[in-house]
This record gives sequence, structure tokens and C-alpha cells, in this order.
Amino acid sequence: MSTTTAPDAGVVRPKDRLEVLFEELGELMGQRNAIDGRIVDIVAEMDHDRLWGITGCRSLSALVAWKTGSSTRNAEKIAAIAHRATQFPLCMAGLREGRLSIDQVGIIAEKAGQGSDAHYVTLAEVATVSQLNTALKQEPPLPPEPDPWRDTEPEPQPEPERPPSLTKAGSDDQYTYWKLGLSHLDAATFDAALQSHLDAAIAQWRRDHDDEALPAEHRPPFPTHGQAFMSLVQSGADAEAARRPHGHHTTIVAHLDVKDQIAHLHLGPLMSDADRQYLTCDATCEVWFERDGQPIGAGRTTRTISRRLRRALEYRHPTCAVPGCAATRGLHAHHIRHWEDGGPTELENLVLLCPYHHRAHHRGAITITGPADNLTVTDSHGHTLSPGSLARPPNRPPPDVPPYRGPIGERADWWWYTPFEPKPQSNN
Repeated sequence: MSTTTAPDAGVVRPKDRLEVLFEELGELMGQRNAIDGRIVDIVAEMDHDRLWGITGCRSLSALVAWKTGSSTRNAEKIAAIAHRATQFPLCMAGLREGRLSIDQVGIIAEKAGQGSDAHYVTLAEVATVSQLNTALKQEPPLPPEPDPWRDTEPEPQPEPERPPSLTKAGSDDQYTYWKLGLSHLDAATFDAALQSHLDAAIAQWRRDHDDEALPAEHRPPFPTHGQAFMSLVQSGADAEAARRPHGHHTTIVAHLDVKDQIAHLHLGPLMSDADRQYLTCDATCEVWFERDGQPIGAGRTTRTISRRLRRALEYRHPTCAVPGCAATRGLHAHHIRHWEDGGPTELENLVLLCPYHHRAHHRGAITITGPADNLTVTDSHGHTLSPGSLARPPNRPPPDVPPYRGPIGERADWWWYTPFEPKPQSNN
């Protein structure tokens, strides 16, 4: 008599277990998408009212990465969605209801043209992020649209510093013409370096060709500013001053009235308080002190940081000292107590700042106080900036949304896909 062993009723088959896990995963992803939708709404409100500008952050995405602990890429997606939320109400509704993910809506907000909300929300219901990216590549390029969040009159903000500009103005049969735009401080540095190379070229010309016995028509042309500029380019504008020809000529000369605290460049314009403090923070600069228009003495010719002191600063804190800024390249050494106020060029009085936050501090957008090992950084409203994110254990129940279904997972046949075509702009 044969017997058949009955299967154990308590054993769960792998297929059934996988279905249970998929169901829980879909529920959690739906809640996560809804939470991401609320995060986007919060970021959009900060962008709409320009609240992020008072924190000293260089961009909205930098603030999101700092306060949420997100990667730079995820922060950029959140900021892009918040920036264009009003242009994509259907996609935003899908995100808030848990039907679309932050990655799906993010790539649409970054690349889709205005008026394509209805087109892409239908596609996003079934397409993966990779398929959405392929569809967006087929969309014709559109001119940049005005920012919908900037319709309201913003609060007065300090005018951002314009970077140096270099543009090609045109060319002819013999020459190519360039147009150079520099701030007053950059122009002073450029003028000093150019004059240094011009002096060196003139001295060399006189040594080699200033011969009275040689007819003038047989002498090479006298050095010009154009030749000095090419010499500057060839030697490298970023070389250390001591390694340049006539290096002492590259020092920027400034005149400071000790009574009225007014400074101006030598034979140049007046400097603002921010430019004056920035220039004397970590630069080669000869300062002449004056009283009632009469020179009374010269200060130290440099406040530059030695190589050994620079290495100590980088070892102590390798990133920008402003909380939320992770910049590690091109950092400036900043005097916590300004050099013109008697601050020493010592490790205890120095921190590293990125160029953006260094300028922002001297313009008054952020404040840096305290000893170097225990800095206090405050925004323009006096609020202390902390380095940590805002993440904490939740005290609210998760959003009540249906599970996330996700893409259907089928291969896309692009021959039947109709790309989005923007409506032609009306001249009315």
C-alpha cells in the first residue's frame, strides 16, 4: 500500500512570499512618492517667496541638498520640479497621489517644454525613467520660458556680483578682436600685471635695440600693450607674483584713509567696504595709509597665506566653513578678524571659504564670528546656520494613498510614438 505525503500547510511558497513583498513595496513607494510631493511643495514655497536667499546658499538646489541630506543630483531634481510646479499641475497631482515617482516627474520638469503636462503625464503612468528620457530627446528645442515663480515683486536683494566676461567681438583679414569686462578689483590686478610685462618688454628692447647708430626703420617696433598682453598670456596669468618678470610691479596698490575708512585703488576708483575687506583678506596688496589726504605710511605688502599655513588649514577643515557648502576646490583663506582691524595671519584667525561665500560675507549676506575651531555662521537675518540636515523621526502617520503601480515594464516601440509638438507662439 503506497502513501502520499501531504504538503506542509505552514510552508509559504517563494512565489507567494514574493507577491507579499511586492505588495508591501508598492504601498511604501506610494507613500514615499506622496511624501516627495509634499517636499516639492515646501521647496516651491521657499522658491516662490525667495526665502532660500537669506540663508547664504548659492542656489535652491544647494539648500535642498543641505537641509534634506540628499545628493546633489536628487536636490537638483527636487529644485527643478519646484521651480516649474505651476507648469505641470497634472504631473504634480500624480506625485502627490503616489502614482508617479520623483524621478519620473523630475526628468519631465528638467527637459519638457511648456504646455506638455497632459502629454507626459499619460506617458509617465506606463513608462520608465529611461523611456521618458528617450521621448524627451525627440521633443524640439524650445526657447527658455520666463520663470513663473517670479511674477510677484521680490524683496530687494543685494545685486549679485557679475563674473569676468571675455567675448569675441569679430575679426578681419589680419586680426581677431576680443572684448574684456572686469570688475574694478580684477581690472586693477590685470592693469598691474600688464604693466609689469610692458616694463619688462621695454627694458629688454632698450638693452637689445636702443642703438643710435642703427636707423629707426631697421629697429623692431617699440613694445606695446598688445605685446605685453601676449607675454602675460604666454607666461601664465595665474603664476605666483614672485615668479613673474618684475614681480614687484604686479602688487595692487590701494590708498586707505584711516580717519574716514575710505579706500581707493592707486590711480583708480573708490572701493566699497566689501571690496576693501575682500582685497586685504588674502591678496598681494600694498596699502598706503592717509590722513586728510596726506600719506602717513605704508602697511605690510602682503596678507597671503604661506604654503605651510595653507596645508594646516586644509588639514583642519578641507571644505568651505559655511554649513551646507561642500566646496573643496579654489578655497580662499579668510581672516575671521579682518586684517585691517588688526587680525593676524595665523591659524587661529583663519578659515577656508569658497569664493561665493567669501564674497557673500564681505557683502554682509552672512556673518562669520568666533574662534576658528568653533565658528558661528549666521544668515542675513541673524539665524545661526547648522551643518546637519533637518531629518528626524516622523510624528505623523504616513500618507493615505494607493500603492504605487509603477511602469508596465514593456519594451517601447518608438515607431508609433508621437513626440510632443509645442504650439506656435502667437505674435498677439
